Amino acid sequence: MPHAANMSARSAWPESALLDALPAARRFARVLVGSQQEGDAIVALALLSLPERASARAALYAAIAAAAPDGPADATLGRAGRRMLLLTTLEEQAPDEAAAVLGLPLDDALPALAAARAALQQAVSADVLVIEDEPIIAMDIQALVRRAGHRVVGVAATEAQAIGLAEQLRPSLILADVNLGRGGDGSRAVARILETMRVPVIFVTAYPERLLTGEGREPAFVVTKPFDPTSLAVATYQATAGRTPQLI
Repeated sequence: MPHAANMSARSAWPESALLDALPAARRFARVLVGSQQEGDAIVALALLSLPERASARAALYAAIAAAAPDGPADATLGRAGRRMLLLTTLEEQAPDEAAAVLGLPLDDALPALAAARAALQQAVSADVLVIEDEPIIAMDIQALVRRAGHRVVGVAATEAQAIGLAEQLRPSLILADVNLGRGGDGSRAVARILETMRVPVIFVTAYPERLLTGEGREPAFVVTKPFDPTSLAVATYQATAGRTPQLI
């Protein structure tokens, strides 16, 4: 990522506004392309030339969406529809705000969004390992995962359980909380798992900023608690579309 210095020289937005918008921009970029490194490269490119939008965050979203290459998910969900889905669910933008970000008339954006949602419901299901230490939250996540069309093959409450179940069950997707209380650290468990197998990972956390510091390797997919079924469905589809591991 570019250093914060000189950001304001590259756009009409104050440096402070760009810094505030960067975590969300990096999250959006990496979910578009599926990796931290490629996502951050797109953010760096976006900072060089920001379009006019209602806010620095919206301007970054717009530049990132324009710069991101098409991927497998675009072929299924449609380029505009996929970007509308990501902006309205994972980034929690209202449909009119998302349409404005993408420079689309609302009459075009809404049908694209509806078509993407319909295509999402037909997506291939995954075998999911849930790493979550709170029993009630784990039950809620299981219900949402099943509602999104996926199978829950195991639930782990500790680092040790997570590593053991991953080795035993070989899931095709992992949903992991970061803070496992006395059971340890979910990100550490995932790092151990990824030493021996390739599997996409989504972190589900109430504190996404702890994973988006710009220091070291970070997850490509982060869902913020509390979340709704559509957000989880979009994230799981994004994570499994390429079937590639998302490293910490």
